Formats: sequence, C-alpha cells, structure tokens
Amino acid sequence: MIIGVPGETEENEDRVALIPPIADDLVEEGHDIVVASGAGEGADWKDADYEDVGCEVVDDRSEVFETAEAVLHVNGLGASDDPDTDAYTDGQIVVGMLGPFSIEDDEMQALADKNVSAFALELMPRISRAQSMDALSSMASIGGYKATMMAADELPKMFPMEMTAAGTVQPADVFVIGAGVAGLKAIATSERLGASTRGHDVRLEVKKEVESLGAEFVELELPTEGSGDDEGYAVEMGEEFYEEQRRQMERVVPESDVLITTAAIPGRPAPEIVTTEMIEEMDDGSVVVDLAAATGGNCEPTVADETVVHDGVKIFGPTNLPSRVSHTASQLYSNNMKSFLDLLLPDGELNIDLEDEIFDSTLLTHDGEVRNPHIRDDGGGDGDDDDEEAESDEDDEGEGEDDE
Repeated sequence: MIIGVPGETEENEDRVALIPPIADDLVEEGHDIVVASGAGEGADWKDADYEDVGCEVVDDRSEVFETAEAVLHVNGLGASDDPDTDAYTDGQIVVGMLGPFSIEDDEMQALADKNVSAFALELMPRISRAQSMDALSSMASIGGYKATMMAADELPKMFPMEMTAAGTVQPADVFVIGAGVAGLKAIATSERLGASTRGHDVRLEVKKEVESLGAEFVELELPTEGSGDDEGYAVEMGEEFYEEQRRQMERVVPESDVLITTAAIPGRPAPEIVTTEMIEEMDDGSVVVDLAAATGGNCEPTVADETVVHDGVKIFGPTNLPSRVSHTASQLYSNNMKSFLDLLLPDGELNIDLEDEIFDSTLLTHDGEVRNPHIRDDGGGDGDDDDEEAESDEDDEGEGEDDE
C-alpha cells in the first residue's frame, strides 16, 4: 500500500503521525511511503531522515493526497481548524485523531460520497488487544506529565521538602482532580518531584491506583454510583451532583499550591468543578493547570490557550500539551499508528473486517455510508471535543482527560 504523511497544518502542532524508525518498518514490510517536506521538523525529524529509510519526500503537500492510498494524520477532520476533506480522493483510507464528535454532518457525508474509509483513533475501544493502539492514552500520559512540569516551573516554591542549614522548606501541596491517564501521570510526576500530592476522582475504584503512587486519595461524600460506564469512562452527572461536589471541594482546593484538573466527558462540555471563589481562597502565587480547557475547562476562570491571573493565582488553559513534547509524543503516536496498521494490513493486504470490534468502533465512514453509531448516540456534530472525564485514557481514564 502507498501510505501518505501530509504533516500537520494546525498552529502550534509539532507532532507528526509517522516517524522515520516506524516508517522504516513499514518500508521493510513492502509499503511505499510518501511524506510532505517538513512534516517531521517540529518533532526533530528531517526530510533526510525519512529519505534514509526509503520514504519519498515531496515538496507539494497536495501530492501526498493525490498519491497515497492511506493518509495518516495527528489531527484531521473535526480535530482540525483546516480539514482536508476536499483533498481526499475516492476510496482513500484516513486514519488519525479525527475529532468525531465535532465533525459536521455535511462533512461526514462528503467523506461517504467519496467512499472514504475514515478511522477515528479517539473511538478506540477499551479492550486489552487495543491497548497498543490507544492514542488517547498515550497523549494523555504526556499531557499529565507536562502539566506537572509546567506547574513546577511556574510555582514560586520548590516542590520537594528540603532540610538545609538555612532552614527547612516544606513540600508544595499538589491536588489533582481526575485519576485517569493524565491525572495518574500528573500524580506520579508530582510524587517524583517530591511534592505532597493528593488526588480525587468520582470513581472510587481508582483509589488504590492513586495510593499506589504514594499520593493521598481525597474521598468526598458523594453518591458515585453510575459515575462510570462499562468501559471505565466517567459519565455526565446531574447539576445537583456537581453542586455538591463543588461545595465539598471548597475545603480542599484552597489548601493547594498547585491544582491540576483533568475531568472531561466524551463529546460533552467539561464539568465545571472549581469556582472563582475557590481560586480566590488559594494563596498568591498558586498555579492552576486546567487540562480540560479545550471543552470549556473545569475551573470557572479558565480560558483556552491563555494564562489568566486571578487574585494572584495563575490559571493555565493549555489545549495541546503533548505537542510541547513533540519528539516523544510523535514516537508514541507512531507506535499506536503502526499497531493499528498491522491490524488493518495483515500480511500487507488491506482487510477491513467489520466484525472486528476495533474497526466497528473507530470507523466513521465506509463503503459510501456514514456508519458509526457512537457519533449519533453521543450527540455528535454539536461542536464538542472528544475528551474524557476518565482517562482512558487516554485513557485508563478516570475523571478524566482530554487527549490533548
């Protein structure tokens, strides 16, 4: 098969869907790979690196779409501000993070009319054989790590306890809301940096995971039955639940030097858990990193992709932290992509088995039809991003994260 890597067009997106070492494996298996010039530069991969493993590098990005039978994206369709819908050719295969809950109906129909088979990796089912393909989890893990590092860099205190001749420095107090993939990674990173770390999730079954990382689990007196679905994702709760959650959070949030929030729900706005009043009770110099900013944020003052300073507290609303660790993020994403391609191309031949749960879950359009039931059932097309209140997390997810 001819596999194409057109590169990303989103502002501040430095990841690439396929890195040269993985491309090398695909070439060894007999596939041809066409890469747009500069596609890997943001992740520190030069055109020469692709050429060295047998890829064809083309100057014109449109050549990738004209030539490739399968096109690989990091962000495509509903996950992109500038989707390549018109560039796809009849019968083409498209694989990537496609923002399935944000794709407009007419755009989906346009793909079906072109007989495009579009696979959205965000819809990967949570089954053991799909773990190696779970891009949401891979990216959420990086997001959780980077959120903690950002907070440590911005906080005017050290994270670890220090006992010195000049006196004892108490550890920073870090509170992480959401014990999904991103949340657990944030907790683990905070613990490694030596902070006093606490974590909370509406799903009490993740308590042992939080405590196994050395952190304290904050258990609130909430009716948590029905807070997660069969796959481990958090589900949307009623406003009465969130009101009570906010009320009980009032005693925890103000005690924190750093607050990292990761709560998101697939295809829905993020639940607002932290009020402005709670922020105002935090000490001056405290830091908030809201990983749910892309879908509205867990904190009332959050603004996506901006830093808000409110009453002496810095609130960060990053929407794509994995891109800030672009080399590693591209490596993990490429591994996820390779695992998916191995299933899609057994023995080098295309085989879309509609009885396979992985294909059934991720396939948006195929054989001239819009066929994915998850989009219709979950209210797709309403402009909400596919984030999770539980990292599946990716995202092993808990109260969740966003695939940044």
